[in-house]
Amino acid sequence: VHQVIIGSSVNFSFHDMMVVAKALKDRVVHQGVSLEINPGSRAALENVERAGGTALLSHAGARIQQSGCLGCIGMGQAPATGSNSVRTFPRNFPGRSGTEDDRVYLSSPEVGVAAAIYAEIRDPRKLGKYPRVVEPRRYVYNESIIIKPLAEEERRKVEVIRGPNIKPFPAFEGLAGTYEAEVLLKVGDNITTDHILPAGNKILPLRSNIPAISEYTYERVDTTFAARCKEAGGGIIAGGENYGQGSSREHAAIAPRYLGVRVKLAKSFARIHRANLINFGIAPLVFKNPEDLELLDQGDTLAFPELGKAVKEGLSETHALIRNKGDKRIGLKIDLSDRERDCILEGGLLNYIKKKKT
Repeated sequence: VHQVIIGSSVNFSFHDMMVVAKALKDRVVHQGVSLEINPGSRAALENVERAGGTALLSHAGARIQQSGCLGCIGMGQAPATGSNSVRTFPRNFPGRSGTEDDRVYLSSPEVGVAAAIYAEIRDPRKLGKYPRVVEPRRYVYNESIIIKPLAEEERRKVEVIRGPNIKPFPAFEGLAGTYEAEVLLKVGDNITTDHILPAGNKILPLRSNIPAISEYTYERVDTTFAARCKEAGGGIIAGGENYGQGSSREHAAIAPRYLGVRVKLAKSFARIHRANLINFGIAPLVFKNPEDLELLDQGDTLAFPELGKAVKEGLSETHALIRNKGDKRIGLKIDLSDRERDCILEGGLLNYIKKKKT
C-alpha cells in the first residue's frame, strides 16, 4: 500500500476519525505511505480537534485536508501510477481517481489506518485493543460562518455575477403527448454515473457550465455519443439492470437531458439516479419483459404514441413501437408517484416548483 485516504463523503464522522487518531497514538505512518484525512465537514473536524484528535494525526504524519470530495472524484490525490491506494470512499470505478491504471481498494477506517502503519492490508486487530471513543455530550457547530437567507424582497435585489465558465441553467420543455426518437445508445447491466458522465479534474470543473460538460456525456463508453445526440436532436438510451448505480452526481441526468434525451429504458434503475432523471424531466421506463432489451439495437427508431397520456393519467403501463422492425411492440412499466409524473410532464422539478408558486 502506497496511499491511504480516510474520509470524504462517508467514514468521516467524529467516531471514525477519532478511531484513526487513537490508533496512531505513539505510532508513525509507514515511510512509504501517504496518509491523508478528508473530513466530511468543518464541524466534524472541529470536534475532533477539540478532542485532541488532530494533534495525534499530525504527529503521526497524516496530512489533514479541507472538507470535500477531493480524491473520491479525482479532484487531486491521484495515486501514483502502478501503486496501490486504500480509501474509505464509496466508489472505486476504474480511472475515477484521476489515474487511468489505478488500483484503488475500498475499506473501513480501521483497515485503512492499519494499512497506513504497515504499508500493506492487514487485520486491524493486530494494532491491539479497539480504541475507546467517547462521543461529546454536545457537538460544536460554528453557525457564525453560515449566511442566513435574506427576506424575499431583499433576495430580488441580489445581482447574480457569472464568470466565463458559469452559464445560466438551461430551460427544459415539458413532455408532449407523443414521442418518437432514435435509440442512440444501448448498454448493459450496472452502468454507473461515472460511465454516463466521468469524474476527474478535467470534467468536473465544468459543473456550472452545462453546455460544456455535456460534451463529455458517455465519453468512457462511446466518444461519439454527444455529437450524435446533438445531431439527432436528442434520443433514447436503453440499458440493463441497475442502470445509473454509483455516485449521486445529478449531472449524469442533466447532461443527457441538455443533449435532448427524454426517455431512458432499462430493466431496472438505481434509486438515486432514477430520482435525478425525474428531476430533470427524463422518463425512466422499465421493460415489462426484461428480455425485450434484446429486441432493440442502436439506431432503431422507437415511437411512444401514448407516453404523455399514460404519464398524465396515472397509468402503470405504456408501450413503444420499433418503427424499423415492423412496429414491433414493447411493453413498458411506469412506476411513478403523482408528483413524479407532474415533474416529468412539466420538464423537471424546477419547472414544477415554478408552476406551483404561480
